[in-house]
Amino acid sequence: MSVSSLQPDPSMIGGISKALFALMPNPARLFKERATRFEVLAETSNLAPYLKFLAGIVRVQADLVAELPPVQPVDAEQVARARDGAMPPIDRSAMIQSDEYRKTVQLFLDRVQDLEMPAAAAEALEAVRAADDETLAWMAGNVIGDTLPVESLAHHLFVAAATQVHAARLAALLDGNALVPVSVGVCPSCGGKPAGSMVIGVQGAEGARYACCSCCATMWNEVRVKCLACGSTKGIGYRSVEVDGGEEAVIKAEICDSCNSWSKLLYQNKNPTLEMIADDVASLGLDLLMKETDYRRAGFDPFLIGY
Repeated sequence: MSVSSLQPDPSMIGGISKALFALMPNPARLFKERATRFEVLAETSNLAPYLKFLAGIVRVQADLVAELPPVQPVDAEQVARARDGAMPPIDRSAMIQSDEYRKTVQLFLDRVQDLEMPAAAAEALEAVRAADDETLAWMAGNVIGDTLPVESLAHHLFVAAATQVHAARLAALLDGNALVPVSVGVCPSCGGKPAGSMVIGVQGAEGARYACCSCCATMWNEVRVKCLACGSTKGIGYRSVEVDGGEEAVIKAEICDSCNSWSKLLYQNKNPTLEMIADDVASLGLDLLMKETDYRRAGFDPFLIGY
């Protein structure tokens, strides 16, 4: 596998219009488009079985969004307090203790059992469905902590997927104009970690870079050349798997020599079909390439943990 290394990002200077700080998710559209992207990627990928499995997971997420009753929005006073204190308005610890969240998890677990899946995944799902409230609460705590135990990754995948549904529905009700930066690499809606970031081509924000929350799917504007782990703008470089024909890669690893970390960067402005989570999984080859280096991944994607 060959690698290209770029220093620095050659397209980051100029031409970037003033962009909104936060772009809020549209859950009804988000999960449908993500499922479709997984299905398209599966047609030509050597990861086809896993991508098709995830497409099924996301289809269930989309169905739940269409069927669940409206979620109770975050209290206006809590939103105001969060803004004043530069904190995310969604308290994820409180979120996973709510009846709405628990009902979403149970309904997701009921629906997803009808999917065709590998035997190991089916066994994990059966164990999660049989788990008591205390165990489910422990798993939910691991999910919102962005740290999944290696010995039960398959089990946690199902809880993480259900959590994404509830968190995205909550975030969708927030006013993006009321959100403020919290900290480097922290979602301004729920405090989650980004899966990575995208340079988008949306009108009014052409060339702007947005980090993408792995939990609630909020996207927030970040400086184009900036580490999402430590905030440094120095020692930033780019690596990618070379593309046939010599074309420039549209998915790169942004590396930081200040903290020795890397995160995935997708150029959606060059390929509008790119979707953060689906293309993150499908570009596993880049992760495997970076594993051979001294850099550690800063992003979090529950569908990629273990690779």
